[in-house]
Amino acid sequence: MTAPAPGPAPVNVHGTAIVIGTTGLLFTGPSGAGKSMAALHCMTEARARGLFSALVSDDQVLVSIEGGRLIARAPASIAGLAELRGAGIVSAGTIEAAVLHRAIRPIAPPFADRLAPEGETVEVLPGHALPLTRLPLAAGCTAFSLLAAIHPEITGT
Repeated sequence: MTAPAPGPAPVNVHGTAIVIGTTGLLFTGPSGAGKSMAALHCMTEARARGLFSALVSDDQVLVSIEGGRLIARAPASIAGLAELRGAGIVSAGTIEAAVLHRAIRPIAPPFADRLAPEGETVEVLPGHALPLTRLPLAAGCTAFSLLAAIHPEITGT
């Protein structure tokens, strides 16, 4: 009996992938947009509320397609590490791989749009998109509180 042929090689995607509960999130956006900071904050707050959370990968996310689902992993050289812009590299609790369910795009004020377009998606790999949530980052609001307000299913409520 022969092993199944391997699928296409993973693609290195610029972003930060985490898991909260059983939901895989890919934070996307340009360099300096706050992806790592927002993702790590969401992980910390989720843990403080008794939810499972873990880093998959920061800055470079190896994304492959397995069983029709997008799977995220970390390159070995950066596994368990995250960059906090202006502070340095920190260690974070990790998980080896995760199914990605949703993309999150941190946005900073001033906000160009009052409302995000309905049904917005981001193509992660050719022909494979994730639903996109815009996450406004504003003084006095925490990334996780806003994420939980937008997607209460992530917290199990």
